[in-house]
Amino acid sequence: MASSSSKMPKNFSWVIDERLCGMGFPGQCENIMYLLENNVKCLISLSPEREPPVQDFKDLDFIPVKVLDFTPPSQEQIDHCLEVISKANIEGKAVGVHCAHGQGRTGTVLACYLVKFLNYSAKDAIQKIRLLRPGSIETSEQEQAIRDFDKRIHSPTD
Repeated sequence: MASSSSKMPKNFSWVIDERLCGMGFPGQCENIMYLLENNVKCLISLSPEREPPVQDFKDLDFIPVKVLDFTPPSQEQIDHCLEVISKANIEGKAVGVHCAHGQGRTGTVLACYLVKFLNYSAKDAIQKIRLLRPGSIETSEQEQAIRDFDKRIHSPTD
């Protein structure tokens, strides 16, 4: 049970228990404390609009990846996020991914994680993330970014 000094960020949920979670903007120090209490030691921020209050938390790896609201991350940004998640998980750290509401940009990255590491199809990954995190993956461009990612990593090379 979390202490009274921590507070779950809005729209927080685990996608992979104790390894990968998504959330809305963790705007209060209490949100960061909640993450650290739950072994979320790495935070990928997809919000260029503003930065969470991470400066006082030395135990947290803060990874800013600037993606405009309602747009998908680029393929390079997706690759970068998945590398960060993989490396942190190998080190025994859970990873949190957030944007403003934890739906569009966050959902896109989380779905691509399922495609790469759990071998989901783009369609199944989108469905799974929307089931776990209702409202996720907000635009057709975000859906297309997941399909493009799926095609890129699952297409046979010559």
